[in-house]
Amino acid sequence: MFSSNSTVLIAIWNNASSKINCYFSIFLFIFGIIGNVLNALVLSRSSLHSNSCAWLFLISSIFNIISILSGLATRILSGWMILLTDRIEWLCKLRVFTLLTSRTIASWLIVLATLDRWLLSCKEVHYRRKSKLKNAKRGMLLIFVMSSLLYSPIFHCYQANLNNAPLKCYSKTINCRIFADQVYTFITILIPLTLMMIFGFLTLSNIRKMHRRAQMLLLPRSSQTTISTEHQHRLRSIDRHLLIMLLT
Repeated sequence: MFSSNSTVLIAIWNNASSKINCYFSIFLFIFGIIGNVLNALVLSRSSLHSNSCAWLFLISSIFNIISILSGLATRILSGWMILLTDRIEWLCKLRVFTLLTSRTIASWLIVLATLDRWLLSCKEVHYRRKSKLKNAKRGMLLIFVMSSLLYSPIFHCYQANLNNAPLKCYSKTINCRIFADQVYTFITILIPLTLMMIFGFLTLSNIRKMHRRAQMLLLPRSSQTTISTEHQHRLRSIDRHLLIMLLT
């Protein structure tokens, strides 16, 4: 009797979790795509083309879209149809590789954006000079190469048509599962999140120091630059909005 009740409860739980997984994924898919597309549209404006932080946000949004399409789209469709990525070996491996690398690249691009904001807020001129679009592009290329190399074992570890696994397309051995989970936990989530927080707090600290110095100094009008006041306000407004987006 107890065994029968347990079986029924397990079946109910599996059915409920499957529906929650499906419909919550639809919610995340819709708002994730809309949010990242809007980010891409705003950040691709010509006035932001030379801004390294805006460029990093733009590329991060693109990789987030790739991650959502390769991850959530298949999860949603799996509730209504048999997916080719679960049946065909190379499609299974390519989807997982694309999903994990795009998530990792998107996370580390935000880390670069926080680093860029910190450099720009530093008092030392040689630090501020490193906040360049050229350096941001170099960093993005390095992140892309390292992420691809890091997740290259996916092509060996993942296999389609698995029966004794949580998913049809999944790691075929315990060692592969441990490797994928550890790399994803530390490289894609914990380390980037920690660095974002560190550079975010350092940036805020530099901004506070900057405001204190500005309040103590009264600059004469003769020391004003030839840049118009309106242009200065516009640049400050852009940097302020980018910082708010970064912290969020």
